[in-house]
Order: sequence, then structure tokens, then C-alpha cells
Amino acid sequence: MSALLQLKNVGVRFGAVQALSQVDLRIAPGERVALIGANGSGKSTLLRVLHGLVKPAAGSLLRDPSTRQAMLFQRPFMLATTAQNNVALGLWIRGARWRDARAQALPALARVGLLEQAGRNARALSGGQQQRLALARAWGLQPAMLLLDEPTSSLDPHAKREVEHLMEAFAAGGMTLVFASHNLGQVKRIATRVVYLEQGRVLADLPVREFFEGPLGATSREADLFVRGELG
Repeated sequence: MSALLQLKNVGVRFGAVQALSQVDLRIAPGERVALIGANGSGKSTLLRVLHGLVKPAAGSLLRDPSTRQAMLFQRPFMLATTAQNNVALGLWIRGARWRDARAQALPALARVGLLEQAGRNARALSGGQQQRLALARAWGLQPAMLLLDEPTSSLDPHAKREVEHLMEAFAAGGMTLVFASHNLGQVKRIATRVVYLEQGRVLADLPVREFFEGPLGATSREADLFVRGELG
């Protein structure tokens, strides 16, 4: 199966900080890849490299030019306008007429359960609703691959499950997911593959079952401490 994108020996440096070092990564269509590791391990930087927001200082990024992708940030920025307009703007930037973009925004809002909030100011929505709105913006673009940076870290348990259900539904529809997470339960529920990073290096790249049942997985408690950097 051909790769949507591939990193070869990629390195990224910010001043004196080596954020990524010698990273090799291949993402195939339909995968659900979880990036895990302690804070500062390079997860967010890796996502930004994959999305073209950070240029590697070394190595190469090979991408299928026909692949459409979108990225969801940990705290998505909401424009001070309606939820409908927040979705429509991305479609308008991609070339749709404004009237058409607003019309196309409605099924995207319905997809995430926010159709009734279409006319509300996006900044007045709850944190969980804003994250679902960000997913609507992404889904409206019909990407083949969606990148997500800690998509549920600031949400309450109910909102987390709502976002997870949407991620699972997107994946079931054929969308490729690459997401950073500290929530190992979430990783087990959604991912098919786990990439573990430490100090900018990939130390493990395994199917999810092998990761959790192998020596890195240990018990759920130990694995959680391991990811947070509290266990050697």
C-alpha cells in the first residue's frame, strides 16, 4: 500500500534544542497512529512537520501531492463569529463561493451534533463544543488525513467521549488519523499503531496490541507513568 507521507531521517532544531532527531515514519492510508511520550518528547513538533508547518533542518518529507489533510490543535482558535461562519471560512479559503461555503457548513455541523448551535458565536460555546466545532471545520474540508494534537486534554469526561466517538467515526469512514495523546485508554480505544517518542527520537513503533502487551506496556498504571516520564 502506498504511503500518504513518509519521513526519512528527519531532524528539527529550535535554537539549542534538538526537537526531533533521525525520525523515520511512514503513514499509510486508513491507519490510526497515536504519538505518545512525555511532555517535550517531540509529539507536537512531529505533527507540525507532518502538516508542513515546521520545515525539517535535516532529512526529507515525502508527501503524496494529491492528499488533502487538516490539523486540529489542542486549543483551537475560534473566530468571533457564528459557528456556521467558522466552518464556512475554511471552505471559502479553499475556493468555494461564500454562499455555497455557508450552505456546506451546515452538514458539517450536523455531523458533529452542532447544527442547533450554527447561529451562536463560536467563542460562547463550551470547550467540548468548540473542539467538536474544530472537528466540523476539519471534516468539512473532506481530508484524507486528520492530524490532532491532544484533542481531548482540556475536556471533561463526557466531552472527551463525544470527541473520541467522532474520531472513531471519521476513521470508520476511511479517514487516516495521526494524534498525540497522554491518555493511554484513548490510545487503546482508537489507535491501531503506537509511536513512542523520547527526547525527539522514536524509540518504539508498534501495533497497539504489541505495544501494550510487550515490555513497554507493562500494567496500565506503569505505562501511564512511563509516558509521563515518571518511570524509567
